[in-house]
Amino acid sequence: MIQDRSWGSRWFDLVNVVLLSLAALAAVLPFVYVLAVSFTSPQEAARGGLILFPKEWSLAAYRYIFSTPTLTNSLLITIYVAVLGTFINLLLTSLMAYPLSRRRLRGRQGLMLMVLFTMLFSGGMIPTYFVVKNLGLTNTLWSLMFPAAISAFNLIVLKNFFQNIPEELEDSGKMDGCNDLGVFFRIVLPLSGPALATFTLFYAVDHWNTFFSAVLYINDNTKWPIQVYLREIVILAQSRFGDASFEEMDIQPLTIRMAVVVFATAPILLVYPFLQKHFVKGILLGSVKG
Repeated sequence: MIQDRSWGSRWFDLVNVVLLSLAALAAVLPFVYVLAVSFTSPQEAARGGLILFPKEWSLAAYRYIFSTPTLTNSLLITIYVAVLGTFINLLLTSLMAYPLSRRRLRGRQGLMLMVLFTMLFSGGMIPTYFVVKNLGLTNTLWSLMFPAAISAFNLIVLKNFFQNIPEELEDSGKMDGCNDLGVFFRIVLPLSGPALATFTLFYAVDHWNTFFSAVLYINDNTKWPIQVYLREIVILAQSRFGDASFEEMDIQPLTIRMAVVVFATAPILLVYPFLQKHFVKGILLGSVKG
């Protein structure tokens, strides 16, 4: 028979619930504030204060953001970079992580030291820019995908995940006539769904939030991703604040900034629930062995 829990244990649980609830509230309130202000009328936003539920609703900020077709072009560019770039990231990372996870690979320790070295030291912004420029990638979307094609941290975690896959499965695949690539694509990758889903989220978020690389490597504004274009919208709204024509549109720069934040984060928030069940599992499985 299970004994009744002590008062100390109950108080401990109560304190944990209160502290975790406060932490969750502190994390959620900024999102609620941003969402509420983006739908607030300019008059209410101009009065300031904490707005958690608009008293006067308005879509003026979103109408201003979508007032130009350039936004659609930037959105399509970002989706293209996120999808293709994530595919390249997963392909190259897994193709490098799998051989490094096999003990029979000669020189694997030296290769791992080279990977770890890149986590501590880098060439810097200017040498990286010259590498991209000399490769002819400037002003192309490839400059947003190839320079960061493999993340050293993701590579190490994925390598540890592959180490958990029994080598007997590879031996059975080779007995059935598969070569190394056949074993990798037909046996290893299908068993790595949780890890691949996790890194798909990591890489996709990085590509979606691409900003500095685009500013550095792309001068053609028709190839700007969504983050750079949204920044230009905010700057334009700030510069036009006080302009008579701008005031006639009944718009506040604060509501525009908040609408930009909502528009930039909403797609990732919509995708995350579908990958959440694989998220923790993929990270834990990849961190069991070193």
